[in-house]
Amino acid sequence: MKALVTGAAGFIGSHVARHLLGYGMEVVALDDLSGGYQENVPPAARFVRGSVTDYRLLRDLFEAESFDYVYHLAAYAAEGLSHFIRRYNYENNLIGSVNLINLSVLHNIKCFVFTSSIAVYGANQLPMTEDLTPQPEDPYGISKYAVELDLRAAHAQFGLHYIIFRPHNVYGEHQNIGDKYRNVIGIFMNQILSGQPLTIFGDGEQTRAFSYIDDVAPIIAQSVFNERAYGEVFNVGADQPYTVNYLAHVVCQAMGVEPNTVHLPPRNEVKHAFSSHEKVKQFFDVPEPVPLEEGVARMAAWVQRVGSRKTREFANIEIPRGLPAGW
Repeated sequence: MKALVTGAAGFIGSHVARHLLGYGMEVVALDDLSGGYQENVPPAARFVRGSVTDYRLLRDLFEAESFDYVYHLAAYAAEGLSHFIRRYNYENNLIGSVNLINLSVLHNIKCFVFTSSIAVYGANQLPMTEDLTPQPEDPYGISKYAVELDLRAAHAQFGLHYIIFRPHNVYGEHQNIGDKYRNVIGIFMNQILSGQPLTIFGDGEQTRAFSYIDDVAPIIAQSVFNERAYGEVFNVGADQPYTVNYLAHVVCQAMGVEPNTVHLPPRNEVKHAFSSHEKVKQFFDVPEPVPLEEGVARMAAWVQRVGSRKTREFANIEIPRGLPAGW
């Protein structure tokens, strides 16, 4: 068996690739290194540097390989920033995905696994369940939901099998802590290593269910072996929501520092977001989620080994008006 994993030098993608190799699958790891690091790619995977927006590269890759499965994890997953980089968001997260869907149809891929996001729900009722009508409130969530709809249409027209996962607020080893626009736990840890205060938007009482990587990646990787899951959408991640204020306390404790926080003006974001995982438990053997304190401690140990990352400024802000403080 052979799989293409996009975003394989990134966070979730590198872990999914590792699990696939553990199942004895041959893995081709595609990444443009815009947000990931080649050192994250498992050594047994074959690395190809390139973007999902490069259709010619993708076409040549599909023609040269005989992929059984496609795991599409490449994305620029910054909900808040997506308001200000709309074209970039849609080119990378929507058009890049459609490139892969087209080629998967043409090359008779057995199953296309797509990581969407609970951003598709928007400010929906809680906990968010898969039967809710998505109401995304930011361009990132809109692009993810558009890909979900396109996969549904590709199956109806061409018979392309797919599985969609909606993870949320995933953290852990290999996360790019140098990205100041997304992944709050990584941002906090990088600020601590750099001797800076932790920056919190608004009052910090917004809630999220932060999901350790081992609660997410194994389920995504094994999903293609369960044909009952084909054509289904699953929330995946942790159940217990926490405030950002409490999260800051947990991160400081794990990093061995006293809390030092600064509150910035609130940004345009969903106040409370956490989902139900009853459905995924009906299809997969889902272990108990790693507690927040334990998962953060594991990530902190890794971060303290690899050190801080330099923050990369996003070079092409398309609409600077109203850009949140600190960005």
